[in-house]
Amino acid sequence: MNVETAIDLFKTTIVFALYIVSPFLGTLLVVSLVSSILQSVTSMQEQTLTFIPKLVALAALALVITPWLLRSLSEFAISMLTRMGTLGH
Repeated sequence: MNVETAIDLFKTTIVFALYIVSPFLGTLLVVSLVSSILQSVTSMQEQTLTFIPKLVALAALALVITPWLLRSLSEFAISMLTRMGTLGH
């Protein structure tokens, strides 16, 4: 395996990881922003009030995108294993 192939595999893995994590990060960003605005409006500065909405939002998102997530992960694993099989030549 040469350096270019290793760099390409690493880059592909990093981009795929960002692709998989982005829905979760986006959801956390929106929920955190909404809860911060609500805390500012109501003057309630309790830090534990933001935990439950984030937990519920992530659990709901995980249930909704599980089929997409499993399909994407299995396709990525198959493509990486296929690429690894051709590296020995």
